Amino acid sequence: MNNPRTLAAYTLMQVADSGRSLNDLLPHYREQLDEADRGLYQQLVYGSVRYYLSLDELSRKLLEKPIKRKERIVQMLLMIGLYQLWQLDIPEHAIINETVDATKPLKKPWAKGLLNAAMRRFQREREILLPKLQNQAGFPGWLTRSLRQDYPDHWQAIMAECNQQGPMTLRVNLARQSRNAWLARADAAGLEVTPSDVTPTAVTLAQATGVLMIPGFSEGEVSVQDEAAQQCALLLAPQKGERLLDACAAPGGKTGHLLEAADIDLTALDIDAKRLERVQENLDRLQLKATLKAADASDLSDWWDKTPYDAILLDAPCSGTGVIRRHPDIKLLRRPKDIDFLAEVQATMLKQLWRALKPGGRLLYATCSILQKENSQQIERFMAQNPDAELQSLPITGDAEVPFGVQWLPKSGGHDGFYFALLHKATTA
Repeated sequence: MNNPRTLAAYTLMQVADSGRSLNDLLPHYREQLDEADRGLYQQLVYGSVRYYLSLDELSRKLLEKPIKRKERIVQMLLMIGLYQLWQLDIPEHAIINETVDATKPLKKPWAKGLLNAAMRRFQREREILLPKLQNQAGFPGWLTRSLRQDYPDHWQAIMAECNQQGPMTLRVNLARQSRNAWLARADAAGLEVTPSDVTPTAVTLAQATGVLMIPGFSEGEVSVQDEAAQQCALLLAPQKGERLLDACAAPGGKTGHLLEAADIDLTALDIDAKRLERVQENLDRLQLKATLKAADASDLSDWWDKTPYDAILLDAPCSGTGVIRRHPDIKLLRRPKDIDFLAEVQATMLKQLWRALKPGGRLLYATCSILQKENSQQIERFMAQNPDAELQSLPITGDAEVPFGVQWLPKSGGHDGFYFALLHKATTA
């Protein structure tokens, strides 16, 4: 089976019905396709997952009767076709013909007429059907309500941005060269690149490209990293000779940035030993060294040597709601109970890692979430329980005002959604 639309339908079904993640599925299916079809396959998968709830609603309106559960793959293929007709600039006759042809690997000839009729009905009635969709943005109800509560003035714009494709942003290794020097190399290589106006190490490509096409990537002179994630090392501001902890390090982007910023003694911790291999690969490419430990950051007895740290980066496990545009399956895989669970994990990590921080030290709490239960409310609760915790002002401004810390929201052509709070540990409680 090497039809990109058929494989996209199978991928969509496994995400929606089996709770599989795109990170697990994409490599498996991509390798079954010719190089020429992989881009289309990925575009179809990301788009149909992004708008799954909208497409599911739309497909049911177009069918005279529901498709039987055992034939779900046919509904998935219809949703793939509808996504193309709705969102992509491809000739409609080609979309319909190719989607109908995608039934051949399924060996379901009866589905051809059903798909053809449903898609042609959409062609005729789209101006009537689309405005009546209850779920225009493809967001689950619980997440829509949370965003509306947290950001009454921004929630619709946030959802719109989450449905856009995130840009490819790079971090220039300033220990090797200036950003301007690398930009000159990129220009000579024919890359269209824009320097970030908020993150001094960041540049954004006008068009995503393979990393091997990027000047200096293999030599560790530049890395792929969103400009919001790059702020972590800048805000923690490591100083020469300091002892630092990167508490949830994998896959290692922030680990590498901390080591690029200063000559420090860094321990990189992650609960997943397999993911730590990615950290080591990144460090090898950057020609940098750190102490790597596979352990639960909240269980100090398992890894801490009782020597306090000058600074700690806690890029905490979170809902990932700030990076939905890069991981649209979050819309389908996350549940409200996950947020409650993650908030407790974050609170436990904060409490335990605070013990490992020396008096006078600093801890940067960060998440790629835009939910305040994980962010500002988390820090508010922590500070109420820890009188020796002082919230420091940051040299960046937020996209939405929150009581504690700085909240960035997804920005078109710019950064992902991200939260930062820098805590100072008083020398006396």
